[in-house]
Amino acid sequence: MVERKTTVLLDNLIFPEDPRWRGDKLWFSDVFAKEVITVDLLGNRETVTHVPNQPSGLGWSKNGNLLIVSMTDRKLMMFGEDGLTEVADMSSAATFHCNDMVVDKMGRAYVGNFGGPVGDDGSPPIPANMILIDSDYKVSVAASGLHFPNGVVVTPDGKTLIVAETFGDRLTAFDINRDGSLSGRRVWASLDSHPDGICIDVEGHIWVATIGEEGSVLRVKDGGDIVDRIDIDSWTPFACTLGGPDLKTLFILESKTSEPEMMDGRNNGRITMIDVDVPGAGYP
Repeated sequence: MVERKTTVLLDNLIFPEDPRWRGDKLWFSDVFAKEVITVDLLGNRETVTHVPNQPSGLGWSKNGNLLIVSMTDRKLMMFGEDGLTEVADMSSAATFHCNDMVVDKMGRAYVGNFGGPVGDDGSPPIPANMILIDSDYKVSVAASGLHFPNGVVVTPDGKTLIVAETFGDRLTAFDINRDGSLSGRRVWASLDSHPDGICIDVEGHIWVATIGEEGSVLRVKDGGDIVDRIDIDSWTPFACTLGGPDLKTLFILESKTSEPEMMDGRNNGRITMIDVDVPGAGYP
């Protein structure tokens, strides 16, 4: 694998997460700044809205309105002409903070959650649910017993959902049934590090932002073989997505720490980018 260098697109962030490419801009949440932000390829940024209980996963409804996961109160919010409004309450299905989300072509949202408080005391992870919010905003549990379901994608054909289980050190796949329910659970790839945000390309490989002592972004194929790797010096990659005019720009969202008490204000987060050979596909 050839060593490559990333370019900084945007800095002065606290904790950027959950990137999505839409139109000619990168959309993302700066979680601890409580902002949803866009940035273009020239580095011009714009704040879209503020989310008091911390924004996380982003997507769009079938009518084009922005959907935002509100983390700490476990709500799904919609941002449109009427501003920010609640469309679903996930507290009955999520045992702790909600996080990443994918919205499929049918307008159904799949949302992960932490399961419980995240600590370093060596205790086993608390099993968590993958939550399904249908296009009418009805909430149900799509899958259970996951170890911190985090980054999530749907394949281009809309038939398979793949989620990063951060504390399971694996990517897990499900078949998506016609009603949006999930079945056929299987390990898509086992990893030697904690996977966080993910995105998928037209060859069906998945880019995975991995967190730990040596953070890197891995391109993984079904079965677990690593076919490409981008090492991140001095920063930790928490999320990634493919975008740009030809969907061949890999955007990497990096932070020095995810611990609020250790963050150095807006010097903690940044977004870098690098060109890759295979364009993005699927959802988000």
